[in-house]
Amino acid sequence: MAMRREPHVLVVGGSDSSGGAGIARDIETISALGMRTCLAVTAVTVQTHDAVAEIHNLQPDLVVDQMRAALQANEVGAIKIGMLATEQIIVAVADVLRENPRIPAVVDPVLASSSGSPLLETGAIGVLKHELIPLCRLVTPNLIELAILAGSELAMDEDGALQQGRKLLAGLQALLIKGGHAAGRRSPDILLRSGQQPIRFDAPRLAGSMRGTGCALASAIAAHLANGSLLEEGVRRGKLLVFEKLRKSVPRD
Repeated sequence: MAMRREPHVLVVGGSDSSGGAGIARDIETISALGMRTCLAVTAVTVQTHDAVAEIHNLQPDLVVDQMRAALQANEVGAIKIGMLATEQIIVAVADVLRENPRIPAVVDPVLASSSGSPLLETGAIGVLKHELIPLCRLVTPNLIELAILAGSELAMDEDGALQQGRKLLAGLQALLIKGGHAAGRRSPDILLRSGQQPIRFDAPRLAGSMRGTGCALASAIAAHLANGSLLEEGVRRGKLLVFEKLRKSVPRD
């Protein structure tokens, strides 16, 4: 029986010693929305804001034990998944999701750090696509991750991204294509769901940049789902939170 009855978000992912992304960003975001977190660490990284020096992956059994303990101890309303690192960890996390099909999971498919260091084994991408992603309520790739998951070149425009998204959507519940890596004065995110029209969440493109925006967006959406929001509303409110955080980080003249 859960000891804490208020809704928690179970965060599954890697640490970031710089605090700019990973579990640190997840906790910061979820706490800002008044929600509690519980954790399952998949990997410990040694990194600054500029580079990743070391990655130490945890054993899959330990990741599973952390998840099951968190689920036993708390009333988990949603699961946010980030860095998974290895094929074995992906399979282990998928097993826990199958044990808890009523809890919505949001996966941010972390493939590489902002500096370009790989955070997922190349051979594990197919396992991520076929074993884990179909179990999740929402997948939130950026344009680079979308192209890799779809097995295509980077999309040059929104139509190309939608084509890749629809290809990947087969067998999935929902997909949010993040437009932060696109060009132009606007930064749209597009929600795709099977049998429904795309929903576009638009915002002005800001001049600044901030690490961990993908972590923050997925965490915010998971927090809103845990608090009872419908998916579309959770995405809308999550994007607004990240936009406001990024806007405040832009230096003013």
